[in-house]
Amino acid sequence: MTHSASQPLPDHLWRPMTQHQVLRGAVPNTMVSAKGCFITDQNGNRFLDAIAGLWCVNVGYGRTEIADVARQQMAELNYLAPIMSSGPVIDLAEKLQQLLGFESHVYFSASGSEANETAFKIARQYHLQAGNGGERRLKIISRYRAYHGNTMGAMAATGQAERKMGYEPGPAGFIHVMPPYPYRGHPKLTAEEHGEECAHLLEETIIHEGAETVAAFIMEPLISGGGVLVPPDNYIPRVREICDRHGVLLIFDEVVSGFGRLGKMFGYEHWKTEADIFTFAKGLASGYIPVAATAVKERIFEKFYGDPAEMQHFRQINTYGGHPVASAVALKAIQIVEDEKLADNASKVGGYMLRQLQEALADHPYAGEIRGKGMIMGIELVEDRETKVPLADGQVMGIVGDCVRNGVILGRNSNTIPGRCNVLLVAPPLILTEQEADQIVETVTAAMGRALQK
Repeated sequence: MTHSASQPLPDHLWRPMTQHQVLRGAVPNTMVSAKGCFITDQNGNRFLDAIAGLWCVNVGYGRTEIADVARQQMAELNYLAPIMSSGPVIDLAEKLQQLLGFESHVYFSASGSEANETAFKIARQYHLQAGNGGERRLKIISRYRAYHGNTMGAMAATGQAERKMGYEPGPAGFIHVMPPYPYRGHPKLTAEEHGEECAHLLEETIIHEGAETVAAFIMEPLISGGGVLVPPDNYIPRVREICDRHGVLLIFDEVVSGFGRLGKMFGYEHWKTEADIFTFAKGLASGYIPVAATAVKERIFEKFYGDPAEMQHFRQINTYGGHPVASAVALKAIQIVEDEKLADNASKVGGYMLRQLQEALADHPYAGEIRGKGMIMGIELVEDRETKVPLADGQVMGIVGDCVRNGVILGRNSNTIPGRCNVLLVAPPLILTEQEADQIVETVTAAMGRALQK
């Protein structure tokens, strides 16, 4: 059923991340179709989606070949209880192992939050069964500004205060450390020195908590929704060394950074450093269907073997985990990323767009820093470049709204840190062309220019 502006929908939808007071009496803007990097509303207005839905539509909208795969799989086997096996889910687990390049086992669920909850439970149970004092290794360390999900454990790991207001106290055992953030680091430190200092503070936290009580450290290779924080090159290798030294499992949350977003198939490849556990979602099926995965190295999985009566197996099941349709769709989405070399395109066109943004906004007084890697960029907006005072919330939203009115949808780090939701987020589909990148740059630059005149 289709609707037009003259036939407004009765609106009983509770939208996420939205204050509905401002929507009272308004006709909802309904999106009706999408193709490539563009989505179209009920009035025929066309928008370049410069945030790829929620960082997820990596291969672009309207891929009929993915729809065909879903239809065929639905006709053959539309659902199977996760304890049973189907061809697509076995093939998807094998494909992920091949891409990661090491022996692993993969547990499937339906969202990034579930994937991270799964990782925490695996980490705790692993230590319990590995014979290394695991009954005490319960704590999960994560970083401020990071986002790991909205379920209770994943929210507890999330380092964004505004996402937790009204929902605490959360589960115990979650600790936060500062991430590398060179733009707001100590001015006397170089980027590399700042990276070393942040790694050192992680180690000090492990020591002060008692290494024998820490199960895992979870991190995004590049913090995405928290403001696109790109770590210095020395930071992630040092984190790996520290975790190894103290027997702490390292979890890479690749929910956003996986499947080409950072210009490589997986984000961690930039730093040539592997984790013990990996979590995936979003780009895994390019937003075409809910699917997520938690991949563990074989040495972790081996500690779950035992007699059934010993209760050493992983005692969790997700209704939609290992879904045959989701698995088939994910396999097709990955194939498109590989066949069309979309990680390479993300590197090439993303690098081009980052340079264009940096050049176009080089002298703009609100542009504090423009940073990114591959097809993900953040523009940190400030009132003053010297003091780095964040631009007021209303002004930031004014720039976002201006871009939307002129045909480009981008994001910002909403409900992150009180007073610091001042980073514009740009992360379009990986199929983006240089011409489309120019449209984003021109629209953002014009909106920033008009913001100065208000």
